[in-house]
Amino acid sequence: MAKHFVISILLCSTLLNCSSQNIESENNLGELAVETESDKFIQFDTTTKTIHVFVALCDNKYQGIVPVPSKIGNGQDPNNNLYWGCAFGIRTYFKNSKEWKLIRSAKLDSIRLERLVFKSTTKNYYLIADAYDGEYIEHCTKDFLSSSSGQFKDTLQINETIIGSAGSSNLIAYIGHDGLMDFQINDTYQNTDGKKRDVIILACYSKHFFSPHLKEANVNPLVWTSGLMCPEAYTIHDAISGYLKNETNEQIRTRAASAYSKYQKCSEKASRNLLQTSW
Repeated sequence: MAKHFVISILLCSTLLNCSSQNIESENNLGELAVETESDKFIQFDTTTKTIHVFVALCDNKYQGIVPVPSKIGNGQDPNNNLYWGCAFGIRTYFKNSKEWKLIRSAKLDSIRLERLVFKSTTKNYYLIADAYDGEYIEHCTKDFLSSSSGQFKDTLQINETIIGSAGSSNLIAYIGHDGLMDFQINDTYQNTDGKKRDVIILACYSKHFFSPHLKEANVNPLVWTSGLMCPEAYTIHDAISGYLKNETNEQIRTRAASAYSKYQKCSEKASRNLLQTSW
């Protein structure tokens, strides 16, 4: 397929290295939820909320994008990647935010090159962000879709607290190139447990390409797109700020559009036309 994706070229921060940090103390276990699946039994603390962000690293070689400078378009190098280590990448932007504190950084495997765990400085929320090797964008997309439908659930232990992740999260997000422009997924993503999960999908034409896969998943789309976009961290950061304040879909969309307008130097009207909400 022809290359669709147009993104801004932004300078990377010179200070990108992120060493692992100690996990903060959590003493209150709260209430445990028990979820059953055919092959998994999960317990986690329902008083602690989670957001799980799936990031497909920008990749000139393996993705159908208009090439960016090689340093920021290497999908195997999270430290310098446009969507992760650069100034407006998830890792750098959230590390610099006063609303979040980084408490864990680790490599999970050969596909998920880094996992970050942030703790909200104002709410009982954790944010989990996974950086997928850009070559495995299809894997990242499938993990997002499976989580959104509740087919893929997991947990994570933070000291003595077990929190939900993947489909056990409250909000699930995808950041990156819209790989569904380049490959076809034939799997079905029908909701498995009757729970409605909130989702954010920041990728080009995400409403058009993701909606057929999510129509049976029972999701609430907070923000997705109607056209070409640059899925950098400021948009999802400000959308999440509204989410933590229990704002409506429309209020969250407005926050996202304001951030996109500011950083992309486009009109608020154009940003609102691009960033859609709900079905």
